[in-house]
Amino acid sequence: MKTCLIVEDSSLIREIALRILTDLEIEAKESETAADALDACRAAKPDVVLLDWDLPSFGALDFLRGLAEFAQEQRPTIVLCATENDPQQFTLARAAGAGHHVLKPFDRATIATKFAEIGVIDAECAQAARETKSA
Repeated sequence: MKTCLIVEDSSLIREIALRILTDLEIEAKESETAADALDACRAAKPDVVLLDWDLPSFGALDFLRGLAEFAQEQRPTIVLCATENDPQQFTLARAAGAGHHVLKPFDRATIATKFAEIGVIDAECAQAARETKSA
């Protein structure tokens, strides 16, 4: 089973992401802060990290810089979650190691499509999620 670490300061967004990931049969863990998320990644490397851009104090870029110190094979795939479609923000995040992004508010179909794109779930699972949305 694939694993995902949700790094988000909003308990509501964490709860929504947790439900979506569980429905997609992905084992999910949560971190409220970037510092706690780095510790969680050191303890057990997740396959993917769903990373909020707007984290207080120790932010997303700090988390990404911390991950850069990990050996390449210990770094999870990063999916940045942002509230604005800001190309400069995505360029900064990509340069720091976040290869993918989704916009908030996200839904099951959005997460399924992105996770299929990066190989965390298969295309059939993503298609089923999109069909569920339109039903």
